[in-house]
Amino acid sequence: MAKRLLLSGVFGPFGVDDEFGRKENVMELFHNQVTKAQGLASLRYHHRSFGLYFLAENVHAPVTVLDFPSRARFERLLRRERFDAVGISFIVPNFAKAREMARTVRRLQPQAEIILGGHGTSIEGVEKLVECDHVVRGEGVGWLRRYLGEDERAPVRHPILPSAEHKRIFGVPCPGATGLLVPGVGCVNACRFCATSHFFDRTYTAYFSDGEALYRDACRVADGLGSDEFFVMDENFLKSGRRARELLACMERDGRPLRFGVFSSAESVEAFGVENMVRLGVEFTWIGAESKQEMYDKNRGRDLKALVRRMRDHGICVLVSGILFLEDHTPRNIGEDVDYIVGLEGDMTQFMQFTPLPGTTLYRRLAEQGLVDFELPFEEWHGQHRLNWRHPAFTREEATRILGEAFRTEFDRLSSSVYRMADTALRGYATLEGPARADPWLRIRRELMRKRAEELRILVPTMRRFAHDDLERARVGELERRCASLLGPQPLKHRAASLAARAIAEAEAVRTRLRRTPDQPRTRLTRHRWPDGADAGLEVARSPSPAACTGSIPVALGRAARVRAVPGIG
Repeated sequence: MAKRLLLSGVFGPFGVDDEFGRKENVMELFHNQVTKAQGLASLRYHHRSFGLYFLAENVHAPVTVLDFPSRARFERLLRRERFDAVGISFIVPNFAKAREMARTVRRLQPQAEIILGGHGTSIEGVEKLVECDHVVRGEGVGWLRRYLGEDERAPVRHPILPSAEHKRIFGVPCPGATGLLVPGVGCVNACRFCATSHFFDRTYTAYFSDGEALYRDACRVADGLGSDEFFVMDENFLKSGRRARELLACMERDGRPLRFGVFSSAESVEAFGVENMVRLGVEFTWIGAESKQEMYDKNRGRDLKALVRRMRDHGICVLVSGILFLEDHTPRNIGEDVDYIVGLEGDMTQFMQFTPLPGTTLYRRLAEQGLVDFELPFEEWHGQHRLNWRHPAFTREEATRILGEAFRTEFDRLSSSVYRMADTALRGYATLEGPARADPWLRIRRELMRKRAEELRILVPTMRRFAHDDLERARVGELERRCASLLGPQPLKHRAASLAARAIAEAEAVRTRLRRTPDQPRTRLTRHRWPDGADAGLEVARSPSPAACTGSIPVALGRAARVRAVPGIG
């Protein structure tokens, strides 16, 4: 008989101070690391543990995926069912949770093999610190197939998954499902601080080596979710310009305009071309500016401010990522890097503390110098509160304060990200007016940009009501005038949706003041190839369900009105 596997992420609650975690490690990527200072206007998304579903989809054995369980839920499942192996995926800040889960498996199912996976396995000597039988580092699909005696060279099948769920701004549900697309894993740029690049041994493993295969699977996922929008989970998607151009050719051939959010480096953006990004349907890009003090090869000799401005002028939202507390940073010069990153004027800005994570070149060098602070528990190693190494110029408390000030400076100078996103959509719509007259494909892209601008326009009265300061209020007023000039009169249903959005935001403001713990991601139990009749009494899904929020903003607002009585829906 095939082995029965349980693949689980770590247990919650998340973003609270307890023996297993810290309140600063909120399980919301944008709200934790990007828009955290923006209050009610912060982008609030939940993301599933994508790797677990990817593994389950690509083996023949029966697999149960348990995502974001409570500790009690994890224990109940182990008491109820017998598994031959239990896989636990974790990152470094969740080390204590993974250790406790392994102890629970040994206590309740001593016959089961314990498999550790995820970035947390880069911790030195983790096999001695956490009870386990196997440690998986790097690309996991091939490893799991080998473990099960299956063909590791078989084609990779992409799971049908939303990339984000429970999406909201001002408490208002965001429209449409966004699919997940993983063309490959790893990155060859190998920046010395990058845990992802080092985790995959500074190489890139392509799951789809050509654009045609990627297009076919993207269409299958899009059909399954009912959406043509994707976030591409690939460290530097445009690095393979050939594959991206083939993908574009397939879309143009079939007249199917898929849309993408991507990670990409400045060098790759310049090589591929901003105009080609528009044709490809890139609506969002996450770019690592890192630092003015320490220039990496991917950025050296490039005018990043002009590049960011050009992308936004073409309707592409840009998230700019910066690093603080490099070795050469001092109280005298660190402000220059804050000014540099903020001055790039992205739609969003991520600030991260320079954090030596296990497995990286940076970690090895600082550990050899005796600078890594092993007295700080792993729960704190997440780059958003305390430095996990002994900086010669900053104390832990100073680093925490300066990081918070950097986020507040960005918000003060640039206003909310949702305002900037609306501004970018309008800029792109205006820029494409001329080129779209002579190019049918660009006409399609421009109309999609208009739709995005119209949906963000619905939030303009809410932006004005909850404006950060007089500067943002004036900017929103100018945005409203530009919307009227470029888009014309607002449809009646959108005006009604604007009123509903403001009402929801008012209720969210009250709920936020009263809420004691952050919103928690929803627990999901998903079966893959599980025997019939084995799920009695359990709430399970036989395949990953699409995102809960589909359709236009007016439709989403109607759904929100039906669920507002349940605070903290995850």
